[in-house]
Amino acid sequence: MGQIRVGIGGWDFAPWRETFYPKGTPQKKALEYASRQVTSIEINGTFYRTAKPEHFAAWAAQTPDDFVFSVKASRFATNRKVLAEAGESIERFMGSGLDELGAKLGPILWQLAATKQFAPDDLQAFFKLLPAKLGTRKLRHVLDARHPSFLCDDYYKLARKHKIATVITDSPKYPNISEVTGEFVYARLMDARSDIETGYTKPALKQWAAQAHQWQQGAKSGDAYVYFINGAKERAPAAALQLLALL
Repeated sequence: MGQIRVGIGGWDFAPWRETFYPKGTPQKKALEYASRQVTSIEINGTFYRTAKPEHFAAWAAQTPDDFVFSVKASRFATNRKVLAEAGESIERFMGSGLDELGAKLGPILWQLAATKQFAPDDLQAFFKLLPAKLGTRKLRHVLDARHPSFLCDDYYKLARKHKIATVITDSPKYPNISEVTGEFVYARLMDARSDIETGYTKPALKQWAAQAHQWQQGAKSGDAYVYFINGAKERAPAAALQLLALL
């Protein structure tokens, strides 16, 4: 039986000083605290800038033994017209110190630009560039496709062929793909509201809890990752905690 992990994006967000962290929590203790409230965190900073091995090692050291990070890959690999030419950027990202996370390394998220349309040959070439392993550790890759052209059977078939998961999104802004294409499920819930203390209503969170159990039963690995990202981000931790309580 796999596991449902629930978390947030990053751990350094100023409004969380009021809505999540105990008063007086120093910034250097933020990850230590957050990682003991949720069961996974999506590292977003690696999308914008290259982390170093010592960063990954420090993050691993501050978190519990059973904790798992997902890591957003560098934008230099994904924000390009021709994905097939991303080989060098992918290698640079993969060699930046990810292995320092050890068993805490979860899925690697490859987020495409919202303007990037589905081009089968180019995408297949990109998928072939993604390494199956880092050292001896099997890697899990997930694609965040943000253009409506990906809502098609040709894309789903291609992703399944290469065993690439696709982000399941709950967003008013991006296409909401619901197909499971990988051996695990990866959801980014982006429609939280600031006027609701838990971001999502209690009935909505109950529905997501039921959905997460369905994903767990349907995914080959039995693993599902659910992150509260964006939307009313100040409510993300409360939403994650409520979902964990429901699960």
